[in-house]
Amino acid sequence: MRLLPFIVSGALFCAGPIAADVTGDRDTGRKISGQCRTCHGADGFATIPIAPHIGGEPADYLRAQLTAFRDGTRTHEMMSIVAANLTDQNIADLAAWYGGHTVRVDLSADPANAPQACVGCHGADGIHLTDDVPNLAGETNIYIDTQLKAFRSGKRQHAIMSSVAADLTNAEIRAYADWYAAVKLYIDTVE
Repeated sequence: MRLLPFIVSGALFCAGPIAADVTGDRDTGRKISGQCRTCHGADGFATIPIAPHIGGEPADYLRAQLTAFRDGTRTHEMMSIVAANLTDQNIADLAAWYGGHTVRVDLSADPANAPQACVGCHGADGIHLTDDVPNLAGETNIYIDTQLKAFRSGKRQHAIMSSVAADLTNAEIRAYADWYAAVKLYIDTVE
């Protein structure tokens, strides 16, 4: 395993372990993605409000998260079970499938009003600016709210997000969640 490094404001951080250098196959990923569709939809557009959209997420981010669920460094009552039996190759294939989708957004609000604590990594429109950051565009406000509160409480740990969320009030969290939930997201599966 290797650590996924990234640079923010001149400081080097490590996002955590990711699957070994394995090349993912989109077609194989599409075939094994059936286990994901109940919550995340066939195209990666979540079908339940507490699950994130994963179509069009950066493949590096998807690999890191699936590996973390599998290895227990990130826990979730469902994802920890689903990921437990994934091999590095399965993870690479799933990341290739979902990461290969394209996303488009419709931001109807003025980008100048976007949450300034978020735009440096997630963009005003909620589309990742680096490959180790998830898209927030079109996520439900319930999902974003829950994740920010998990970072704030320490239930979920991340070198940057834990400190960003630490001092956020409930009102700020809701405002940030509402901003990104209002962005219309379109996921195109590129075959």
